[in-house]
Amino acid sequence: MKPDYILCLILIFSLTNLLAQEKTEGDIDMAYQNAKKGIYWALSNIPEKKTKIEEDLIADDKLYAEVKLYKEVNGVKIISTGYYHSNKIEITIYKSYDSLREEGYIKLEGGSD
Repeated sequence: MKPDYILCLILIFSLTNLLAQEKTEGDIDMAYQNAKKGIYWALSNIPEKKTKIEEDLIADDKLYAEVKLYKEVNGVKIISTGYYHSNKIEITIYKSYDSLREEGYIKLEGGSD
C-alpha cells in the first residue's frame, strides 16, 4: 500500500511541476513578443533629425515595452524591453542604414544618414 501512495505523490508533484513550467514558459514568451513589438515600433518610427528616441508602449494601463533607439555612425541601435507579469526580456538589435533602406524602413533620399 505504501509504494502506491508514494508513487501517487511523485506523480502529482511531477504534474504540478510541469504545469508551473508551462505557465512560466508562456509568460516568458509573452514578454518576448512584447519586446519584439517594441523593435518593430522603433523600426517604423526612425526619426529623420533626432539622434535618440525613447518611448513606452502602454495599453490598457499596462506597460508592454520600453523602447530606445539610438542613431549610430552607420546605422541604428534599438533596445526593447518587453514585460509580462513579473517577467522582463530585453532585445538589442543593430541595423545598418543600407539594410534599413533595403527593408523599406527609410527612404533612399531621406536624411537619416
